[in-house]
Amino acid sequence: MSNESMVAEIQNAIGAHGKWKFNLKLAVNNGKSDFEVEKVKVDNLCDFGKWLHGDHIDAQTKQGKPYEVVTRLHREFHLCASEVLRLALDGHKNRASDLLEGEFAERSAILVKALNKWKGELS
Repeated sequence: MSNESMVAEIQNAIGAHGKWKFNLKLAVNNGKSDFEVEKVKVDNLCDFGKWLHGDHIDAQTKQGKPYEVVTRLHREFHLCASEVLRLALDGHKNRASDLLEGEFAERSAILVKALNKWKGELS
C-alpha cells in the first residue's frame, strides 16, 4: 500500500473517531443507542480497525513503532468508548458523562495525536 493511501486511511480514521464523541453524547443524553457495547468494545469492527488489522498494511509497517502505538491506542479508545456506552445504556448518565468528558476525551486526543504523527511520518 502506498504512503499516499495510508495517509488517506489515517485521515479518514481521524474524522470517524471524532464522530464517536457525538454518538456517545447522544447515548448519554438519551440512554439509548443503535450501537452495541460488545461490538463497540472490539477494535477491528470499525472501518479503521478492519484496515489496521487487515492485510492492506505490509508486515514491515506492522512491525514499526507507529503501527504498534496506534494499534494499542485504538484498542484502548474502543474499550473506553464501550464503557461510556455501557454506563449510558445502564442509566448511569452522570458517570457516563464524566467518563466521556474525562478519560474518553483524553484517549481520543492521544489517539488523534498519534494518528497525525504517523500521517506526518508517511508524508
